[in-house]
Amino acid sequence: MNVPAGYSGTPLAKKLGIKPGMTVGVIGAPPEFAEALGELPAGACLRPGTRGRAGLLIWFVRSEKELAAGSVRIARHANESRLWIAWRKKTARPAPASGLDENAVRKAGLAAGLVDFKVCAIDETWSGLLFARRKSPD
Repeated sequence: MNVPAGYSGTPLAKKLGIKPGMTVGVIGAPPEFAEALGELPAGACLRPGTRGRAGLLIWFVRSEKELAAGSVRIARHANESRLWIAWRKKTARPAPASGLDENAVRKAGLAAGLVDFKVCAIDETWSGLLFARRKSPD
């Protein structure tokens, strides 16, 4: 998960919105993800899965089937936190056979009651969309 030339010089933890003291739930991350994040802000920590409270969730999805099967369940955890849904870029090597892209991820998030508001190149392999719970009109 090395950041190639031409990518933002912003540290990945900052790009993803990891703040001091924040617990970050991570689902399906590649083994090198924690190292790619580098030093986290003071008191921030990574935790596998969705148990307990987290200020941010990051879900790495590898197939349309996985996205369809898990999006509503994972979205339930986004009531008090934001949710990144990450997918392998089409230019990733080896090339993904998933058929996933930004539009498929956005569609699944919207169908689960979320709204996306930020896109991010995590590294040369992964992209992500940041979602939050859609606010109900008052």
